[in-house]
Amino acid sequence: MTHEELRKLENTRRRALWEIARFLPGDLEAADALAILDELDEEELNGKPFTDKPLELNDVRHSVPVQPHQCGIDIVLEMNIPQPWRERFLQASIGSTRLPEAPYAGDWEKFLRKWESEMAHLERHRALRADVDSSS
Repeated sequence: MTHEELRKLENTRRRALWEIARFLPGDLEAADALAILDELDEEELNGKPFTDKPLELNDVRHSVPVQPHQCGIDIVLEMNIPQPWRERFLQASIGSTRLPEAPYAGDWEKFLRKWESEMAHLERHRALRADVDSSS
């Protein structure tokens, strides 16, 4: 997968995650965003991955070093964030304040916590959809 393909994929994923955040799990109005996320997951699993095997959330959390900056704020260097996590973080952080050299470590940590809650919310949507499908 090229960098541009990854950027588009993660931009689409980010928009769909923001969309389903508007709905309680089980809300039928989330169906379009869920279908997009299902399609992206399938594309990522069956398509050409950007990396050999993307790190799981906890692995990436522990693999990206936080370092102090001379201004007194901790930072993470983008080059230390493995793909596709780097692109996911960049898409979620568009418009965020940062240092010219690197994003704030606090924003990276906030992104990881938010990703975890977004994935839990997505799984609740999927579980309730599966319950509806199996009872039909």
